[in-house]
Amino acid sequence: MKTVAIIQARMGSTRLPGKVLLDLAGETVLQRVVQRSRRSKLVHDIIIATTTQVEDDVLENECKRLGVQCFHGSKDDVLDRYYHAARSSAADIIVRITADCPFVDPELIDETIALLRREEADYSATDVPATIPRGTDVEAFTFPVLERGWLESSQPHEREHVTPYFYQHPELFRLATLKSELDCQKYRWTLDTPDDLTLLREIAREFKGNCTFTWREIVALMKHRPDLMTWNAQVVQKSVKS
Repeated sequence: MKTVAIIQARMGSTRLPGKVLLDLAGETVLQRVVQRSRRSKLVHDIIIATTTQVEDDVLENECKRLGVQCFHGSKDDVLDRYYHAARSSAADIIVRITADCPFVDPELIDETIALLRREEADYSATDVPATIPRGTDVEAFTFPVLERGWLESSQPHEREHVTPYFYQHPELFRLATLKSELDCQKYRWTLDTPDDLTLLREIAREFKGNCTFTWREIVALMKHRPDLMTWNAQVVQKSVKS
């Protein structure tokens, strides 16, 4: 079975425009996401799914530089973008990753895929409910489930956020959640604001710019440096899980 990681990315962002190409310890944010996703042992291919907006054409060049496929689809109907990107790659299992998570962990990617397979689930995730730090979120689902969601999802938030139709209808789908023995949902390592960027750059600096540290190592760092918890504590996360 072919497993494809589809990373959604675009230049438009109301709080931090162009964030996916910002510098993070000498590499672009998107490059970090791709590099870490490539370290997954269970992902066979990676696609960057962006929009048909002119402002996102620049991502085509970045994808060529990184050696990954670039798919252009709907700006607002991200579910449609995922569906057609998955079809174009003949994916059997889709892993959903967002380009504003430069510290996504390849071990969590593999554990989420393995959970989907082991439980014979339709959908598996790290954040329904969350015990893993925000910014290491991973979702995995089968192509038939994606196709059903694409056909049946009718609400705007279902189209924009790709997967709500799955986890909001447990009577229709077999769901599985990857849980940590540590409750780490208080940590925020995603990139939405300048304060987030400042924190992520400091974390990358602490690890001397390498790309192989794990999420548990970041937790250990933040326990050693509790001041880091305050750097983006005021940022309000947009909720899509309700």
